[in-house]
Amino acid sequence: MHIRFDVPADPAYPGRVAAALGSVRLRKFGYVGAALAAVGAIGFAVSRGFSWGDRVSSLCMAMVLGGLLSMMYSPWVQWRARRRSGRYAVEGAYDITDDNIMMRSGSESGGIAWDGVARVRDTPEFWIVYVGRMPATVIPRRLMSAEDAETLRAFMADRGLLVGSA
Repeated sequence: MHIRFDVPADPAYPGRVAAALGSVRLRKFGYVGAALAAVGAIGFAVSRGFSWGDRVSSLCMAMVLGGLLSMMYSPWVQWRARRRSGRYAVEGAYDITDDNIMMRSGSESGGIAWDGVARVRDTPEFWIVYVGRMPATVIPRRLMSAEDAETLRAFMADRGLLVGSA
């Protein structure tokens, strides 16, 4: 297998990559925030019926507020990444073989050996490549030809790397 394709200097592309990687890394803040907000709301509702409720209700309201702020952290980080990433738009390319994924962006280049890839998650626009538990890079499916995308999908499925869609 040898797949090569170019990445145009699109100002929106780095933001989409940042959002895709950020959604994976920041998802836990949403879960923690929802749990904090739920526990705080339940605690606030329960504390209103007791004599000690005034002391506990301020703690519960702080938990609700902290939970809401935690849930808003991920969208805020993604919005900032998209807003700032336009200046990072440079031409690049991917060169994918049976052995590795090589990426070039401007004058920088790097690669990931398939042996080091733990899994690949399928999203609507990208394949998110994980090294260990962390997302390392993305492969933009929309910039590839349909034949190359199907070849790569089959390769990843044969290696047992491809996991469900997001």
